[in-house]
Amino acid sequence: MTDLPPLIKDTETLRTLCDALSAEEFIAIDTEFLRENTYYSQLCLIQVAAGDSIAAIDPLAPGIDLTPLFEVLKNEAIMKVFHAGRQDLEIFFTLMNCLPAPIYDTQIAAMVCGYGEQVGYDRLVKGVLDIILDKGPRFTDWAQRPLSDRQLRYALDDVIHLASIYPIIRDEIETANRTDWVVEEINNLANPAIYQIDPMDAWMKVKQRGNKPMNLNRLRYLAAWREEEARRRNMPKSRLIKDETLLALADVNPSNKAGFDRIRGFPGGASSKLVEPALKILKKANDVQKDDWPKVSREYRTPPPQAAADLLRVLLKHCAEDAGVAPRLIASSDELDRIALGERDGVNALTGWRGQLFGKDAIDLAEGRIALSTRGRKVHLHRLEKD
Repeated sequence: MTDLPPLIKDTETLRTLCDALSAEEFIAIDTEFLRENTYYSQLCLIQVAAGDSIAAIDPLAPGIDLTPLFEVLKNEAIMKVFHAGRQDLEIFFTLMNCLPAPIYDTQIAAMVCGYGEQVGYDRLVKGVLDIILDKGPRFTDWAQRPLSDRQLRYALDDVIHLASIYPIIRDEIETANRTDWVVEEINNLANPAIYQIDPMDAWMKVKQRGNKPMNLNRLRYLAAWREEEARRRNMPKSRLIKDETLLALADVNPSNKAGFDRIRGFPGGASSKLVEPALKILKKANDVQKDDWPKVSREYRTPPPQAAADLLRVLLKHCAEDAGVAPRLIASSDELDRIALGERDGVNALTGWRGQLFGKDAIDLAEGRIALSTRGRKVHLHRLEKD
């Protein structure tokens, strides 16, 4: 691209663009945003490419109405193509109260056809199109205006090449008979539930080990309070109260203001305006009956046999390399641990295409029906004779 299209800053020009987009089979789309200082992402730029249409849209322009674009994103006759689109989708879900549909994610597709683990966009462009992208403006302040030509060119490259990659990688997937694999993963990405965080589930994202159910219950209520307060203030949760401070509150369980001076990292200590609401939340949590406390999950009860888990990881790498699929798309570390512990129900790695590719052998390995050996740099599977 030699000449940059003008940045779209008004609704009428956007509507004209969207009329053209409505006739396309698919649209490549990307966003630039900031989130360092807010709870919700601040959308700063939207880039689209389809057919002869290439455009950057300024959502920060005074008076611009993005409704024409939202209508295109909701049009189920048009495929919306993203790369690593989770955060883009979260932004549109917040703005539209629904997700674009249907969607395709080239990062997911790339992991299914041999491009590696969570392949970055620049690496995929190099691998598919043999083009090296300018990485310079990656960490720019996208909220500043005016945007430079280099910034706009960098941003538009994200969709220009994506529009070229999509039909190529889609055909690769179809030729390999793996379309169903990609659809399954994209359906997970397109599930609205993952973009609707229930504050009462926020505690599960706080890293903790070995906590007692009583403390986990207090953590659940404290994390829900922090989630709601961070949303109300539109500020990062960690800036309001850090995870380790929440854990300390749940463990120490202070019953008065003075107790907060013993909580390391509590912003403002006993004099903080957060003390009174935190005390109310703790009292509410302490009044919850034992039967309603969170259940202690498996990971806090029994560690997996390390040797078995390590063997399963070797097997996973072997199966993934043979199939040209990224290992994390087949099984997570948690699933490997569960298989090592003898769990079978509810383990995705043991069902569907994953079960055929890896799961059956994983169960056989865990239950002593196969062995692994190495010759040279290759792992070999050996079926063991029954006694």
